[in-house]
Amino acid sequence: MSGHSKWSSIKHKKGAADAKRGKIFTKLIREITTAARIGGGDPESNSRLRVAISQAKAENMPKDNIEKAIKKGTSVGEGGENYEEHIYEGYGPGGVAILIQALTDNNKRTTADIRHILSRLNGNLAEPGSVSWIFSKKGYITFDKKTVDEDKIMEHALEAGAEDITSDENEIEVITDLQSFEKVRKAFENAGLKYVLAEMSMIPQTSVKLEGKNAETMLKLMEALEDSDDVQSVYANFDIPAQELERLSQ
Repeated sequence: MSGHSKWSSIKHKKGAADAKRGKIFTKLIREITTAARIGGGDPESNSRLRVAISQAKAENMPKDNIEKAIKKGTSVGEGGENYEEHIYEGYGPGGVAILIQALTDNNKRTTADIRHILSRLNGNLAEPGSVSWIFSKKGYITFDKKTVDEDKIMEHALEAGAEDITSDENEIEVITDLQSFEKVRKAFENAGLKYVLAEMSMIPQTSVKLEGKNAETMLKLMEALEDSDDVQSVYANFDIPAQELERLSQ
């Protein structure tokens, strides 16, 4: 299980405890609105919207907020912000590859903001295509090993068509292809197997091991990027030893 995958779960747990609910809601509403604008307001036929709604529910977003975001995305000619998707690529400490997904109404502002964050924390913005080839879009589901039966996870994951299952002393990680994600997620829910995190993610094919100062700076960089209002998701191919990652993430 890669260090970056562990970071995703630690970040999720921290987010629930850090009282950043308002910022999380803002980003989720932006994603729901954009998904509805692009693919329509029916989650049954719009997989991106379906995943966004699922993530919003996992963060305990009120139903009214979700419905208003969908309506905003499907309403024609009502003004408001029109967010565009942009992908930024860069490098972090130790040559770590970074992929940044943003929804912005001002690309120049967002580019300047991301460039500033990267340069401040020993990174730099790269040309398009520089690192994107390292990542593949996959379904990503994690479980706390203390709260679930690993054999049941294996059984339901394989029956539903999961691509890969890995585990360590604390977590179980399930990877799916794009088509199988919803089927696998629902199989777990129907079996009463509660996951920590279920999302569409960009999984790196290779990783860069980090320790010491580079590891510390890399986590600061991840947090700074994710704290940017226009940034929706950040993916990177660092691999930090589990104990050090837990310590640095406190």
